[in-house]
Amino acid sequence: MFPIPIEWSTPLLEGVALSVYVLLAGLVTVDILLKKNDVPRALGWIGLVWLAPIFGSLLYYLFGINRVTRRAVKMRWLDARAGGPGPACPQTAENIALLCDASGRVTGEPLTAGNAVTALNNGDEAYPVMLEAIRGARQCIGLTSYIFRNDDTGREFADALIEAARRGVKVRVLLDGVGAGYFFIPILRRMRAGGVHCERFLHTCLPWRMPFLNMRNHRKVLVVDGRIAFTGGMNIGIENSRRRFGPKAITDMHFCIEGPVVRVIMDAFARDWTFTTEELLDDACWWPPLTPMGDVFARAVRSGPDADIYKSEMILGAALSLARKRIRIVTPYFLPDPRLQFAIAQAGLRGVEVQIVVPKKSDQRVMDWAMRGHLRFFLHIKACIFATPEPFDHAKLCTVDGEWSWIGSSNWDVRSLRLNFELDVECVNRDFTARLDLIIDEKIARGARLEPECLAAEPIWLRLRNAAARLLLPYL
Repeated sequence: MFPIPIEWSTPLLEGVALSVYVLLAGLVTVDILLKKNDVPRALGWIGLVWLAPIFGSLLYYLFGINRVTRRAVKMRWLDARAGGPGPACPQTAENIALLCDASGRVTGEPLTAGNAVTALNNGDEAYPVMLEAIRGARQCIGLTSYIFRNDDTGREFADALIEAARRGVKVRVLLDGVGAGYFFIPILRRMRAGGVHCERFLHTCLPWRMPFLNMRNHRKVLVVDGRIAFTGGMNIGIENSRRRFGPKAITDMHFCIEGPVVRVIMDAFARDWTFTTEELLDDACWWPPLTPMGDVFARAVRSGPDADIYKSEMILGAALSLARKRIRIVTPYFLPDPRLQFAIAQAGLRGVEVQIVVPKKSDQRVMDWAMRGHLRFFLHIKACIFATPEPFDHAKLCTVDGEWSWIGSSNWDVRSLRLNFELDVECVNRDFTARLDLIIDEKIARGARLEPECLAAEPIWLRLRNAAARLLLPYL
């Protein structure tokens, strides 16, 4: 006997498939129309779900829906911060005062006086100071990192945290669910085995929660005893130390911060920890009274795909719009969206000197292609673009008119400003900004001008490759 062949292409099955396709595409289209405020992106998603039956709807389910915003509503009832520092008004130029006021309206956080901010170059300067703070901790330590390597540097940090936990210090460590490693994270097991309370941010192996994988905690924060904070662009790994890794070590910057703004940095960590574990960090040791430690006015700025979405983007746009003399941008990845690109163009037209410093070669080949494809459209924008030679420069800095500066974890790309959870610090102080400008001067001196005309004259196959990579702009 022979099996009876099944006829898959019957009018009934075709009708069912067509109905499912139209129903799914219709429902997704309604969701897009009601929730997407970016017209080009909305049109792109609608085109995808209709032109790629079923598959387009699945992609939208995985990457197009912002579920984190819904979860973040709960955080309104989990505010562990027992009162914040009072506002302060620095004596500064009128445009910088307007910028500070705009930033305050965007964030709802005050600009605080009395902060000390120390720039630390590379892991050779930053890691010893961070480890000293951990080893000297008396009550509590909060640490979050996008990458935490299981190498000599990572194990040194892990062992210091374990030793702190064993002597009774409350230690909380939060690692990103993707950046720190998805399946096997030996450094996490090492810390847990040593008594450290260590968790992963938005990590899941459940298929119905996979959409969260696109939302990454890119913040790098260490707060010790609620009094001293470290933040910036540096992950924990041997590749940031020239002493251990050699001349090809990544160039990066981190910052040691003391003063009233530490409370707001601690608040950012506490929110992430509560979001992940539902444990409130409300003990007094996390929130000690803070006294003035320096002369920098500072404001910590949270951004992410939740209630804090667009905050950093709006502040950087305001900085570009209010700059009068010079704006300088140092970033490892430069893929601004049309709004920031327009603001850069407007600054150049007003006569503002715009300097953009990017690495000649980053740690991501596709990102390099996309950046070259993107910069090709700077042909008529009055901006000086400099490419720094290897080793890869991962630093993130921005200064305006020699008075205002922006430091932290955010890159100038759509992923960083829309999809990642980031932490940056706005600083107002001429001396501190001058120190950052000297660092930027050194980077420019080592680099070479990158002319958009040269990129536009590249062979057609290179331009096509770069232009295709640029289409991935929202997710790189």
